[in-house]
Amino acid sequence: MIARRIRLLSSPWCAALICLGLSTCGDLPEPFLGNPGATARRLAQPLTAMLAVPPGSDTLLPDAANQQLAKQVALSLQASEVPATVRQPQSSDWRIITSVKQTGGQVTPVFSVQDPTGKELGNAEGQPIPLDVWAKPNQALLERVAADAGPRIGDILTGIRIARDKADPDSLYNRPAKVFVADVTGAPGDGNTALTKQMRARLATLGPVVLSMPSGADFSVQGDVKVVPIPGSKERVEIVWTVKTGAGSERGKVVQLNEIPAGTLSHYWGDVATVVATEAAGGLNEVIRRQSGRVPNEAATAANTPGPQTPPANAPGPQPSPK
Repeated sequence: MIARRIRLLSSPWCAALICLGLSTCGDLPEPFLGNPGATARRLAQPLTAMLAVPPGSDTLLPDAANQQLAKQVALSLQASEVPATVRQPQSSDWRIITSVKQTGGQVTPVFSVQDPTGKELGNAEGQPIPLDVWAKPNQALLERVAADAGPRIGDILTGIRIARDKADPDSLYNRPAKVFVADVTGAPGDGNTALTKQMRARLATLGPVVLSMPSGADFSVQGDVKVVPIPGSKERVEIVWTVKTGAGSERGKVVQLNEIPAGTLSHYWGDVATVVATEAAGGLNEVIRRQSGRVPNEAATAANTPGPQTPPANAPGPQPSPK
């Protein structure tokens, strides 16, 4: 009976890294497509509880346009999960200071990242804009400038975080992450117990310190199983593994899908749990590594990549897109 179960389920489970680059063995439904660009720029720990974006004063723009540009920059940063808001900086705030450089008949927006003391730690320059266009700003122009600035600022913030983590011996960059693997829920038969046991064992072999209690964890992993009847006396099994920070902020997901004969997993999962956990653990470990600052951010990788990299058709297992 066990041999039959393994034979029925021996093909690789369709898996995808959600928000970190998709890899599938078939098309995933739209709800699983995620937003890879935004998550690649997320900070494992924000530099500050709030990033202040005051209206610029050295921009050659009228006050109303400065206010609107600051609002759009804050919205662009929020889309990348950077905690930004339009306000005058408080004593503990990191801040984005907006100005422009004028060269001939063009202006270049400049967004400087400053720490709470006012020290500049990096700046992002936008695309040059004709002075006559800049002098008569409209909503579309300001939105375009802010949309271009958001990712550039996010990359600077990520670089600052990584540099600080490298210098801190107690940071996640310099020590293994402590990961709480919660009990799996929703699986039929002995699936909850089997999947939990196997995930704790498999993830531990990849480097993280796996905890069975949430106290002291840097991240948590929660596995949820859903089994849905489908035509042809089959069932669709969907397993979602969610990674969150110790504070409960979601960082990424790994999703596994498969169709099986109805009732196959109603009693014992056996080796199926081992296969599922082994495949998913690699994706979860990548989420954790990225959030620990150990994987180059999107911009740095793109700068060093000569062109699109397409994995071979027979590549085994999940193949996350390079970020």
